Amino acid sequence: MVDQLQGTWKSVSCDNFENYMKELGVGRASRKLGCLAKPTVTISTDGDLITIKTKSIFKNKEISFKLGEEFEETTPSGRKSKSTVILDNDSLVQVQDWDGKEATICRRLVDGKMVVESAVNNVTCTRTYQRV
Repeated sequence: MVDQLQGTWKSVSCDNFENYMKELGVGRASRKLGCLAKPTVTISTDGDLITIKTKSIFKNKEISFKLGEEFEETTPSGRKSKSTVILDNDSLVQVQDWDGKEATICRRLVDGKMVVESAVNNVTCTRTYQRV
């Protein structure tokens, strides 16, 4: 499954991202900038280490992890969280925990595109990426 997601992806659509960021506690100015960003995501593997690099006009971010192993990350909004990524059916599912809160990011392949569904509380954002 991870092999199918490897490569470089460019954002082509985004639904409900501003509300998702608002639910995360991201300030108004950062939300506006975040909505303008059309990030490029590169997913690669080196043995059992998976790396996800996200680049945009707003922020750049890189995480590296092994499936099922908790790691610390700082999100683009500055939140420090503990994250774990697992394979669930055909999805790469990341759970971020911080201050008693939880967000889930689910990456999967749908009709040749990478669909990323991010959820916190009852707010969900869907971003779709086309392979570059």
